[in-house]
Amino acid sequence: MRRHLEPLVFFGVLAAAWEYGVRWFDVRQYLLPSLSAIGAAAWSARVDLVQHGWVTLLEIVAGFLAAIVAGVAIGLVIHASPMARRTVYPLVAALQSLPKIALAPLMIVWLGYGFASKVAATFLFAFFPIVIATLGGLESTPAHLLEHFRALGATPWTTFRRLRLPSALPALADGVRVALPLAVVGAIVGEFVGAERGLGQFMLMASAQSRTDLMFASILCVTGLALALYAIVERLARLVWWRGREIS
Repeated sequence: MRRHLEPLVFFGVLAAAWEYGVRWFDVRQYLLPSLSAIGAAAWSARVDLVQHGWVTLLEIVAGFLAAIVAGVAIGLVIHASPMARRTVYPLVAALQSLPKIALAPLMIVWLGYGFASKVAATFLFAFFPIVIATLGGLESTPAHLLEHFRALGATPWTTFRRLRLPSALPALADGVRVALPLAVVGAIVGEFVGAERGLGQFMLMASAQSRTDLMFASILCVTGLALALYAIVERLARLVWWRGREIS
């Protein structure tokens, strides 16, 4: 009960400070609207927010799942092949060092203004942490358990399937946690650069109309979307984490 009550009280105090602080200091609405004004704007634009939010949600989920699949696969290849470690791994690190926002316009040129370019931007933002987490988890397998499997005469495939992969699950779960907020950022950045639909595009339209209340409403929608997705990932990652801890 206390675990749920404390964050509710904390955010309630922040919301009250925002609402009454804006009124107390007579802040102009175009600079910082009150929460009640943001709520009224969100309600009036609820249909548009739902439609744009659904598009952004699909972009995030598609890009994030693609990043998990590709990140785990490349992490496995780099771990298994010394040649891939010398060639593929530097390429992945170099790609991570590039500013992703500079690559977003290229996604528009190559893939257009539709769904694919936003998924690609989401993928680029979320990809690297999962590769690193997979690689680190596979290489952190307890040495005494490896020796135990060798003493039992286990084949390399059995050792990988029964030991290395399960023991890497906690690190992979942490990588997925880190990657999800980056996936949300990637989708919004892709929509900022060029999009037909999505919450990022809705923010740009609100900015062009000088509707600060709608901008804040869309920001709060993105935040709520990210928190909901993170709660789901956190629950799944916790199950995976404990499965890996049982192995180690």
